[in-house]
Amino acid sequence: MGDARHGEEIEIGFSLTRLCSSETDIVMLEIIYHLCAFVQLAKPSAARVHIRQTNDSDILRLIDPLIGSRDGGNVFAGATLPYGMAKAVADVDGENTGCFSTDGSNITGFSALHDSGTGGNPSMGNFPIFPQLCAEDDINTCNFLIEARETPYRIDSVEARPGYFGITMGNDIHADMAVSEHAALFRFDFSRQNASITIETEDGSETGRMKGNGSFLPSFGAGSYMAYFCLDISGGMIRDSGVWFNNRAGTEPKELYVTRGFNLFYIQAGGFIRFQGALSGPILARMGLSFISTEQACQNAEREIPGSDFDFDGLVTSAEDAWRAKLAPISIETGGVSESLQVNFWRAVYRTMISPQNYTGENPHWQSDEPHFDSFYCLWDMWRVQLPFLTIIDPLMMSNMIRSLLDTYKHRGWLPDCMMSTCKGWTQGGSDADNVLVDAYVKNVTGIDWELAYQAIINDAENEPLEWSNLNYIPYLDFDPIGFGTNSRSISRTLEYAYNDFNLATLAKRLGKNTSTQYYARATNWQNLFKPDETSTLTINGTNTTFTGFFQPRYQNGSWAYQDPIACSPLADTFCSLTSNPSKTFESSAWEYMFFVPHVMSKVINLLGGDDAFLQRLDFFHTTGLADISNEPVFLTVYMPHFAGRPGLSSKRVHAWEQGQTS
Repeated sequence: MGDARHGEEIEIGFSLTRLCSSETDIVMLEIIYHLCAFVQLAKPSAARVHIRQTNDSDILRLIDPLIGSRDGGNVFAGATLPYGMAKAVADVDGENTGCFSTDGSNITGFSALHDSGTGGNPSMGNFPIFPQLCAEDDINTCNFLIEARETPYRIDSVEARPGYFGITMGNDIHADMAVSEHAALFRFDFSRQNASITIETEDGSETGRMKGNGSFLPSFGAGSYMAYFCLDISGGMIRDSGVWFNNRAGTEPKELYVTRGFNLFYIQAGGFIRFQGALSGPILARMGLSFISTEQACQNAEREIPGSDFDFDGLVTSAEDAWRAKLAPISIETGGVSESLQVNFWRAVYRTMISPQNYTGENPHWQSDEPHFDSFYCLWDMWRVQLPFLTIIDPLMMSNMIRSLLDTYKHRGWLPDCMMSTCKGWTQGGSDADNVLVDAYVKNVTGIDWELAYQAIINDAENEPLEWSNLNYIPYLDFDPIGFGTNSRSISRTLEYAYNDFNLATLAKRLGKNTSTQYYARATNWQNLFKPDETSTLTINGTNTTFTGFFQPRYQNGSWAYQDPIACSPLADTFCSLTSNPSKTFESSAWEYMFFVPHVMSKVINLLGGDDAFLQRLDFFHTTGLADISNEPVFLTVYMPHFAGRPGLSSKRVHAWEQGQTS
């Protein structure tokens, strides 16, 4: 397979197999009448799918983009290309971190810049356009404000598949959308309405072209970003255009500049276009996007969706072809499993190619000939499952992503841990880019300057930024007048830095560096926080069970501090984040972090009493409510039985969680 990483086609085969009812060790691999519409300057506060089946062998029919679009899944459910920047979907006022949710909430607009799978605040959703019914021949009867215009949608109308998203609103307007790399094409069907239409823009004109920009805050990170759009309309004769502000509109002026109001009061404003009615067919709105300029947004749209009569169906077909090509290296033997399991498999693979997003040519911070990727949300999340998977099935794209990370190091001085909306993000745990780079190296991903990669990882290991402090463990409540930042997460950072050092040692050894011994030694620092006599007693169904041996924090002088091993777990009903509840462990408990030493699990198993004792503790962890399956630190624990010689138990645990069971 090494030669194939130079770009030749490879095929990865998976077998989906029913799990036997016994605990026989069967290994199963899961990858895991006036119509009005307008564009808004300010960022919004922030059903089953009908999948078209062209033939039984078309793998796209098994991909359901709506899985995970509610109940905290936060996934992007709309139209996108693999790793594409343009992501078009309906925005809602319900669970809107991923912008659209199948929770039956109201549509507030349609926009084409989004992220997927993030936590925290809703991400992006800039420049929404919105169709609506307005009474009489008066533009001011339209509802421009988000809270006034929100409209329900018909649950049974939602149609999502790779490269396409469609939905019918409660006002009978049907909207569907398709995308290219940097542009989106929206189609609003008013053919059943005898009326005119207004489509939101920032800068309206009778020519049908609108251009605009805005400054926005990222959902998770520092600073702000500028985004630009260029909107062109096709399908009807323009009646008039203008701008709106505070739910009132007029045909003059044709330009509007909005800043924050008094005491930073949130202002909503935008522009509109109206068309002559009655309409004989749908209105199409082509929106080009850019992080550089409105001119580049227009160029992106003209290059990728050319002409004046935009080819919507051709755009959908191109997107479907792009997805088929990306999924082509994978084939499965179903082994008689249900189609629902196949759908779960393929949508999981599909999700691995939504983000990071390819922003090459759209980097506003520096000019470079290297690829540029964004929406690393965050490498703390991505290194555990997604990116190692992509090194196998899409090594060329992984090579480009790593080149982007290294280019960021060259221009900013550090490998990023988070990067989104062209902004810097926060570091959640260790130096997780180190893990990504070395995983790609040992899997023979090519096209990368590995000497530069080594230099970047050495920088992470040796140069202390102002926010951090490090001994042979991360001390709790330390005095460090140089690294004067937060002193939380002493346990989790110690463990993650140890794993980072192991990866650095691995790369150093492979490159023939004399530093490998030094970093292999540092990779054992996790042992400095293991307290063999620390106990945790839990009462489950009236029975007390005690386990001994947990990681605990230590002060700078070497004495032990204390954190209850169940703290920050679901049983403690606390979530330990970086800001709201800083703790000695990050987003997880000491119970869970006891299983995080991925480079030397055999040592952990010995410390906990051998294979049987380790498996007993692991089973207790997963069946009593201690495991938070929704968050990243738990992911590796599902597969820990492999290290105790019982891979079949890993398969059993995967199935149990998949079916919503914990026993």
